[in-house]
Amino acid sequence: MPIEELHGVRVDRLDVDGPAIATDDDTSDLIGGAWSNRVTLIAIPVERLDERFFDLSSGFAGEMLGKLGNYRLRIAIVGDVSEHTAASSAFAALVRESNRGDGAWFLPDAAALETRLADRARR
Repeated sequence: MPIEELHGVRVDRLDVDGPAIATDDDTSDLIGGAWSNRVTLIAIPVERLDERFFDLSSGFAGEMLGKLGNYRLRIAIVGDVSEHTAASSAFAALVRESNRGDGAWFLPDAAALETRLADRARR
């Protein structure tokens, strides 16, 4: 878990090769790691997310995003989600609405994360 400071935000960039994030316990582990490392944003490669995350009827995405928000942690899902947004209008709406806010972002790559944080820092 590389921890770095980007534009005044302490970020945990998860490795793409780590275990899948598939359960509530996995989300709790993310929270514990973030709190112990004083991280305020967790950048998760899209490849690390279990397929249930993209099926909103499973409830997993809502549970995960809600739990992270309750602990005042922000999340950036980094990678291509176009296959999932094309397959589900509900998921596409979640991505659009999330990207309008500040708690959860869906970004195509690490450069987009850095740009988003830089823009936010200028406000």
